[in-house]
Amino acid sequence: MVADVNKQTLDQLKDTAKAIRRLIIKITTEAGSGHPSSSLSAVEVVTALYFGGFLRHNIQNPRDPKRDRFILSKGHAVPVLYSALCQAGYYTFEQIMTLRKLGSPFEGHPNMKRLDTMEASTGSLGQGLSLGVGHALACRLDGLDAHTYVMMGDGEMGEGQVWEAMASAEKYKLQNLTAIVDQNGFQQTGATKDVLDMKPFASKFEAFGWHAQVINGNKMEEVIAALAHAKTVTDRPTAIISQTQKGFGILPILETAGDLNYHGKPLPKDLAEKALALLS
Repeated sequence: MVADVNKQTLDQLKDTAKAIRRLIIKITTEAGSGHPSSSLSAVEVVTALYFGGFLRHNIQNPRDPKRDRFILSKGHAVPVLYSALCQAGYYTFEQIMTLRKLGSPFEGHPNMKRLDTMEASTGSLGQGLSLGVGHALACRLDGLDAHTYVMMGDGEMGEGQVWEAMASAEKYKLQNLTAIVDQNGFQQTGATKDVLDMKPFASKFEAFGWHAQVINGNKMEEVIAALAHAKTVTDRPTAIISQTQKGFGILPILETAGDLNYHGKPLPKDLAEKALALLS
C-alpha cells in the first residue's frame, strides 16, 4: 500500500538538497556528459516533493496505482531525479554512477521501459504536461486520490503543445494536476529572454483558468509553502512558477568557468572537486 513519505524537517530537507547536489556533480562528472546545471536549479522542488511529505510513493512497488506521479518533462535534468531516488533508497550510489554508460538503465533522459520509477519517457521537450493531463484524467476515471506533478523548463514553455495541454487541463478542471515551471532563465542556446521570452508565466496560466503562484524555487521554505497551498486548490489545475538559478549551489564555480548557462556539459574533475568542497 502506498504511504506518505517520512516527512523531513526544514533543516533535514536542506541537508538532503545538499546531498542531492553532491550526487548530481559526482554522477555527471563520472559520466563525462549530462546536464548538471539544469539539474541543480530543480533540486529544492524535487527534494520537497520526495522528502517533504507531498509525493506519495512506494519503494516496494514503484508502480502502485495509488501513488502520486512526478513527470520530469525537462528530461535532460534527470540527474536530479536519479539522485533523489538514490537518496530515498530506490537505487544505490554505485547504480546511479553508471549514468549514461553503455548498457546502463540510467540513461541521459528518463526511460520508463528501463526503470519502473520513471513515469514517462521524456526529453523531447513540450510533451510532459500533455502526459500529466493524461495521468490526472486516468486517476480521476479510476477513482484514485492521486496527484500528478509535472516539472517543465522555462525554455520548454515556447512549445505549442504545452499551451494545448494547459487549455485541456482547465477544460477538465484537473484539480489533481500541478505544473511546476523551473524558470532558471536559460536554455540550450542562451538566455530564454533572448531566444523566446514567454514571461510572465503566472498571468498566462491564470488566463487559461489555472491557479498560479510565483516563488523563489531555490528557497526551501517557499517551495514547501507553495506545494502545500497547491493541495488546497480543489476547483482547477495549479501552477507553480519556480524562479531559480541555473547551477544553484555552485554558482561561484560556474562564474570561474565563465559560463553561467553551462548547458549540457559536466564539470571537469578539477572543478567538480571545488564544487563538492563548496557543498560540503
